[in-house]
Amino acid sequence: MISDLSLGRVRPLDSTIRASVRSLVQGREQPVPIVSEEERYLSHILDLPLSLEVYGELKGLARAFGVTKTFRSVIDTFQVPAGETPAGFRIEFVLDADAVVRADLVRDISCDRNGQKRATRVLFSADSANPYEVAPIAGMLANLTCNPGIVYDLFINNPKANVGKKFKTRDEVMLEIGRIVGPGVDISVELNNPFEESEQKILEEAEKFREMLSPYRVVIKVPHTGPVNARNVGELLAGDKLFHRRFDAGTTADMLRGHNLALMLRDHGFRINFTLMFEPYQSAMALQAKPYFINSFVRMRLLQTAALAQLVERYRATHDEAYLAKLRTWMVEKDYLAPEEKDLEAGALLGMADRILRYRQYREGFDGLDGVRHNLNVLRTCNLPDTRLIICSMEGETMYPDLDSLLARPELADMTDRVVITAEPGYLARFTSSNQVVSYQRRFMNAAQGQQ
Repeated sequence: MISDLSLGRVRPLDSTIRASVRSLVQGREQPVPIVSEEERYLSHILDLPLSLEVYGELKGLARAFGVTKTFRSVIDTFQVPAGETPAGFRIEFVLDADAVVRADLVRDISCDRNGQKRATRVLFSADSANPYEVAPIAGMLANLTCNPGIVYDLFINNPKANVGKKFKTRDEVMLEIGRIVGPGVDISVELNNPFEESEQKILEEAEKFREMLSPYRVVIKVPHTGPVNARNVGELLAGDKLFHRRFDAGTTADMLRGHNLALMLRDHGFRINFTLMFEPYQSAMALQAKPYFINSFVRMRLLQTAALAQLVERYRATHDEAYLAKLRTWMVEKDYLAPEEKDLEAGALLGMADRILRYRQYREGFDGLDGVRHNLNVLRTCNLPDTRLIICSMEGETMYPDLDSLLARPELADMTDRVVITAEPGYLARFTSSNQVVSYQRRFMNAAQGQQ
């Protein structure tokens, strides 16, 4: 592979002279021939700029010029207009053994059309399966995530969202979303049943998504499963829906099911969004599954940390046994304890609470972003350069501004291109405005009225 191509990235002052692929293959002096029947495909990049350095390198190496099989497939899959390459792909050149230089399209959601870099290194994603709310933000997205809850509860079975019940199946929804967001957006879809015992059935479901959305866009969401398995998952679905085992007390096979499922799907060519990552200590083992995305869930962890700290602090300030009872009940409800531990001795209960708060670095001014900091540091040192961190599950007035401030700090400058921020489109849209926007619109529109 020839690196540092500068395709679509030559700034006006980089050089006084520009070159292009066209000048290689159509130059007056010793043009490089095009491989037979590949002219139509090569036409998509003929006018993309090359630095003179890359131009000279290619001209010196190439006996002929063509495109890879993947290049042809991408162009045909997305029916790309003449003279363009689609968003979501970077352009590279590969030197074949027979000295044919071939243009290749490599999946890279940090790229817009024609290999141009997107506006910012940080990328944005939407948590939605609602085509009507995805449409206004589609041009700003590099990824979209959805799971069965988002598809069914928030859209298909929600008459306020699914206007006129136009969409009746998940397939209909996913096809429409794929049409709206276009080729440059990855689409993370979750399996209906991660506890399905038949690998063949899991592969068939994943393959259906690959056929529907193309192999270039589909990402399969695989959840951490913890102690839940096919035999005990029914506890979550019936009766009081409490799980009769502590969250960290599963068998080794159960606790690592998600990891092995991710590895199996990856072996079959699928990219993996390894989800349900709430604690930073989950990250290093998650990366052993070689996922395309890992996650930091921030909202519920922040809220639970504050609630836990409040109960502990109130008990220690008052020694009121009622607060201990509330703490026990709360920890069962939030799955820290199994129901059978509802009478856990006070010392053990408070010890567990203290360990959780200490690990989460709870203190005054706690922002809930310690997991984000940890995961970015883990990514910085791992051997998976294409793996990105999705920061998800956000709400409230301060969570996005706090995250924005964190990512603007100099010490994270080298990691911002590994970050994808995802939320409901309406939440992200809130932070495109400020009070002064309204004030200035009042002034401008009144001034304009006076001119009419």
